[in-house]
Amino acid sequence: MDQDILTTLKLLMIGESNVGKSSILLRFTEDEFYENMQSTVGMDYKTKQVTIDGNTVKLAIWDTAGQERFRTLTPSYYRDGQGAILMYDVTDRNTFIKLETWLNELNTYCNKTDIVKMVVGNKIDLPNREVSTEEGLQFARRHQTLYIESSAKTADGVKCCFEELVQKIIQTPGLWDTHSLRLPGNGNTGGARQRIGKRGLQLTDDYQPQEAYSSCYCSLV
Repeated sequence: MDQDILTTLKLLMIGESNVGKSSILLRFTEDEFYENMQSTVGMDYKTKQVTIDGNTVKLAIWDTAGQERFRTLTPSYYRDGQGAILMYDVTDRNTFIKLETWLNELNTYCNKTDIVKMVVGNKIDLPNREVSTEEGLQFARRHQTLYIESSAKTADGVKCCFEELVQKIIQTPGLWDTHSLRLPGNGNTGGARQRIGKRGLQLTDDYQPQEAYSSCYCSLV
């Protein structure tokens, strides 16, 4: 019921075309996967309710087209975003290189300076990897974002990706009203997170309460 929903959070999915943004979104919201999904035209939008640490929130997730010709449609959609997933394809180095451009665009158009960002290296089920896990982690550390690797096909990392992003938004002062929060440990957000995900993705969390967001990541174990 609506009165049980703590808040609605706006999440953005950005990155080059064909990195799997729509596939990850479909896997998360409907637990489905299609081998040959068509590229998003303009914008796609899905909602899903999740419960994190006893708080039920509604996610409004915007999937942005990666093609250059749709870039003029996106600036207004960056406004009021509270979380952003910056995705690349681990088998396509160019999509990783382009993350810098997407990050700059996000920082330019998003009006929330403390927006929580997560870098996602997708398509880990495929052979011929071109971007190593360490490279992805270094990028995430450099830009102070969360990090995880995922596969829409196998569902690895998908649930962890969204749940960790939402958890960090909930823990970030100023992004939304936190007065009614029920945080575990009397509000202490430090310490290691639990094991989440299909193959036991272990999240290493270096979150400090005074920081807007942490430099933490999920690594395969």
